Amino acid sequence: MNNKLLAIIFVLATGFGLVARADEGMWLPVLLNQKNITAMQNMGLKLTPEQIYSVNQACLKDAIVALDHGGCTGSIISANGLLITNHHCGFEAIAGQSTVEHDYLTDGFWAMRQEEELPIPGKTVSFLILMKDVTSEVLSGIEDESDKSSRAERVERVIDSLKKVYEEVSGYEISIESMLHGNSYYMFEYQTFNDVRLVGAPPSGVGKFGGETDNWMWPRHTGDFCLLRVYSGADGKPAEKSDLNIPLNPKYFLPVSLEGVKEGDFSMIMGYPGSTDRYLTSYGIEHKLEVLNPTDILLKTAKMEILKKYMNQSDALRLAYASDYAYLANFQKKSIQESKALKRLKVYDDKKQLEDSFQEWVSMSLDRADKYGSVLNDMEEVYKERTADKADKAQTYLEETLMGVKILLWAYQTNELLSSLEDGNDLTEQLAHFRKQAAEFYREFNQDADKEIMCRMFKLYRENLPDQYYPDLFVKISKKFDNSDEKFADALYRKSIFASAEAFEAFLNKPTAKKLSGDPAFEAANSFLASYILAMVTQMGYQEKFDEASRLFVAGLMEQDTNRNFYPDANSTLRLTYGQVKAYDPADAVEYMYRTTSKGILEKDDPQNREFAVPEKLKILLKAGDFGKYGENGILPVCFLTTHDITGGNSGSPVINGRGELIAVAFDGNSEAMSSDIKYDVNLQRTICVDIRYVLFIVDKYAGAGYLLDELKFAGK
Repeated sequence: MNNKLLAIIFVLATGFGLVARADEGMWLPVLLNQKNITAMQNMGLKLTPEQIYSVNQACLKDAIVALDHGGCTGSIISANGLLITNHHCGFEAIAGQSTVEHDYLTDGFWAMRQEEELPIPGKTVSFLILMKDVTSEVLSGIEDESDKSSRAERVERVIDSLKKVYEEVSGYEISIESMLHGNSYYMFEYQTFNDVRLVGAPPSGVGKFGGETDNWMWPRHTGDFCLLRVYSGADGKPAEKSDLNIPLNPKYFLPVSLEGVKEGDFSMIMGYPGSTDRYLTSYGIEHKLEVLNPTDILLKTAKMEILKKYMNQSDALRLAYASDYAYLANFQKKSIQESKALKRLKVYDDKKQLEDSFQEWVSMSLDRADKYGSVLNDMEEVYKERTADKADKAQTYLEETLMGVKILLWAYQTNELLSSLEDGNDLTEQLAHFRKQAAEFYREFNQDADKEIMCRMFKLYRENLPDQYYPDLFVKISKKFDNSDEKFADALYRKSIFASAEAFEAFLNKPTAKKLSGDPAFEAANSFLASYILAMVTQMGYQEKFDEASRLFVAGLMEQDTNRNFYPDANSTLRLTYGQVKAYDPADAVEYMYRTTSKGILEKDDPQNREFAVPEKLKILLKAGDFGKYGENGILPVCFLTTHDITGGNSGSPVINGRGELIAVAFDGNSEAMSSDIKYDVNLQRTICVDIRYVLFIVDKYAGAGYLLDELKFAGK
């Protein structure tokens, strides 16, 4: 037997992260009965597939919600629409409701009755009604040779047509999503509620304990949770915010277990993971390590340094920029740790070996060679083009500049208003909208910080990109401002209608197209937008080739190994992952236990460090050791580890035991396995969960909001 054939057999046996082990996979719940149910039941599941996902009866999926159309996940835990998610998922809302006088980020917030719950502007909660395989409907006739348009264009037309049909029939929001890189398609029906209110949030000394230092790390002692409530109209349907609305009566809500966990216990997570790239090639690994991650780290670090300086100046600025800083820090650290993990775990080598065996398998058949023979070469060529033209690098810079400089993003958002002014449309609704948005924007806007970020972004842009992606604005800065970004920024913030609440209100009182289109911030925003479009158009030149190669590569992998269950990459649709409670050994002589306790909170306490400052009341409670029904043999469990396969978007997902009961809330992954969006590592990948008993201890004993526990249904009662 030759070495090449041995390599193929080895790949088929191991899968190199592309095919599922017991703990790996983000599975579509509608397919559990076909693919996973036997394995799950052998591991400890006591439920039937219909109790997890059904369109004919209330089930677990009816309690799992997408926050903001997939930014985070939450779960319904009472018959009155009470919802639990992560503190960091509610962080922006908590910060938005905070003032120097009422600092809910520092002190926490608890509504002691429903009338005290705080509306959250812009927050949405979406329930999945059903999911359906529509592959045959989407791809029927798609290979028609008489249609000379691209395959992607034909698919897009079919999807648009199907969406309209399904929307008319169902009356729900419809999404049709590609799975397995265009080899299958699923339709999703959603019902979205936008009257969502803040019920309770622990202080940051609980909900963000450990701060950015502990982020992505284990051991962890963070009570990363908050409570929201979903409201409906009197008819139980979505309604605009109103005092007449009532707490939602859901189809299903999760019962809560106080039994706790031990190592080896079965558990599962349902949620809305955002994005993975498990079928990324070795060429993609190189590009991520050499281009994408370094760019992301550089730009986010630069903005973080500036924000931190201003946040340290006053509590008002700390609150204004807390959410922005947390977002930047989270993804900056993720990129850093991802690069480290990709190198340490030799993911490139694994991918390369898989590709070599795939190419060898392809070469063994003329039919396969005809269909798949050029796939990897096409991939390689695309990545060479991307590296050479720097279009995707430019796109990152443009996004970080246009969205990272607040005044530019604010100005960009008024483009539709300009169209209405030019067309002579009625402006009543638009002006009311912008007045409402302005009240929120200017409350968290600081000219000096924004100006400094603008100048830093402009400088980095020039230093790291070819001039073909320079916005026309740079020519203006060179000619009229002696090539000084600082002089330009001073003039912009002095003259722009977007620079202050007063100037913007004056414009809204007498809006004209001439005033808006000639505004320096509006001109700057649209200059960057034009460059962004150029970068996008450049990428479109090879995107079709890349997409087709990706589709064929995945199709070939599935044909190569027909005995394996392949799962689609995450794309913010409902998924289920299952595994067990388990410790891990991340390095030589390092062994981590599977759970942490309140003892570790007191050990980490540092009053001089905001990240590790434990609230005084909590210290008193923990030292007293009166944990009641939330304790176990004299200790209070805080967090534990599982082998679940999750990613961003799963934040706030419920951790559910084999009986379908809530035992924890997922909130993080571990740094040693930060390559997990690309490859699941069976030895290292862990999900960090906050034990529901610690959550309830905080609600009951710390916050004194035990009345909320009366809404819950406890297992065995």
